[in-house]
Amino acid sequence: MEHFTADDGERLHLKISGEGPPLILLHGWTASHRDWNPFMADFDAHHRVIRWDARGHGGHPLRTATVPTVQRMAQDLAAVIDHYQLDGATVVGHSMGALTLWQYLRDFGSARLSRLVFIDQSPRLVTGPGWRCGIYGDFDAERNVAFMRDLRADFAEAVLRLVAHGHNAAARARYEENGEGMQSARRRLASVAAGPLIDCWASLTAADYRDVLKHIPLPTLLVYGGASNFYSTELAHYVRDSIPNALLHIYEDVDHAPHLWQRERFVSDVLRFVAEASGQ
Repeated sequence: MEHFTADDGERLHLKISGEGPPLILLHGWTASHRDWNPFMADFDAHHRVIRWDARGHGGHPLRTATVPTVQRMAQDLAAVIDHYQLDGATVVGHSMGALTLWQYLRDFGSARLSRLVFIDQSPRLVTGPGWRCGIYGDFDAERNVAFMRDLRADFAEAVLRLVAHGHNAAARARYEENGEGMQSARRRLASVAAGPLIDCWASLTAADYRDVLKHIPLPTLLVYGGASNFYSTELAHYVRDSIPNALLHIYEDVDHAPHLWQRERFVSDVLRFVAEASGQ
């Protein structure tokens, strides 16, 4: 991996591959750059691809006392774009990556980007009066406090239960069956430093990007899971209707990672979207 040192001295770990217009891939909470491995052969053939382990992620111990908030990650993204001169980049954000991208747009604007892709995320995770399109449709502030308490008690199990106890019946069944895949995920989550990830979650659930959506001027592709663990299709249509130039694809019968379940379709959708938005 390449290493880039942020302005606070934190070392950011990145993978850079391929040739062509820049494509930046932002992973979800508790994940890493490896989540994008299944797409690299296709994307590398058309793009210079930059994917990172967001600070506090990927199993890399933090070197500084800086808390890995979504605001700090957006600042890191701006620094990476500047350092590698990634003008006109297409940025793809899944889950936490989508929140990071919305924060970037709020703080730094869209001038250095060309196209955006958001995968299965809500601009406001916590629900409340007048807002039911967050996690599960009923994940309010009190429920979030309880979840963070569970994270501190047993981080791995709390994360797995968050995924399992949502809308997707298959995810619940996998958790209850506790097969090798589930046990492997539990071991991986148990091996990471939980503190920074809990701090990160606190910042994600404090954020609200609903006001950002209507000011996005760039062509935007939205990919949502029709059987998402966390969100309803009502949310997908809300985000589409809130962004002026947005195209929505709902991948039926798949969960919070629709791009992983329908990889070939996702690659085709992204490459076509970039080409059409570029006028190619």
